[in-house]
Amino acid sequence: MSPGLTDYAVSLAEMEARAAAVAAHQADELIWLLEHPPVYTAGTSADPAELIDPRFPVVNAGRGGRYTYHGPGQRVGYLVLDLARRGRDVRHFVHSLEGWVIAALARLGIEGFRAEGRIGIWTIDRNGNEAKIGAIGVRVRRWVTMHGFSVNLSPDLGHFGGIVPCGIAEYPVTSAKALGAPHDLATFDAALALTRDDFLHGLPGTRENET
Repeated sequence: MSPGLTDYAVSLAEMEARAAAVAAHQADELIWLLEHPPVYTAGTSADPAELIDPRFPVVNAGRGGRYTYHGPGQRVGYLVLDLARRGRDVRHFVHSLEGWVIAALARLGIEGFRAEGRIGIWTIDRNGNEAKIGAIGVRVRRWVTMHGFSVNLSPDLGHFGGIVPCGIAEYPVTSAKALGAPHDLATFDAALALTRDDFLHGLPGTRENET
């Protein structure tokens, strides 16, 4: 875990270096929790037309997906895991990652769910609408994962207005704070810790000796 705000480009370089070292069996796997200054990140499918108002730096992330926003009040989790010893099943990994975030949100009293045909973690906002509370974006190189998830705890939701978040314009974004749920980083991190082993042990081929 990194306290404070970590520059996105710096974290990207560190994550890629760690992934290369894991692939070469020269470093341990990593689950890295952090928070970024305001930034828009572009995935490999990003459409320039969906960058509406680039009021913050825009960085090519190299992950799958389109544009997303990171900023204060959002918990970001990067996972550098070796799928070569965890089943080599990317689809299962993403499904398990979604399940981990949903389980952690449940401990905050938030009912998260997957939505058919829409990437990310969804919930029902105070207006009764389906709204996105978490994003999922991964990249796999040499069977080692990079990137991971982001969950809106208490970010400025207006900052999402500079992009079409993940290419989905017809649904709003929300946050734990907007839902009236606990929204401090420490509380959510504790929820992640309590559900982490279920996530890891659900990956095929997982060994007892974990990161």
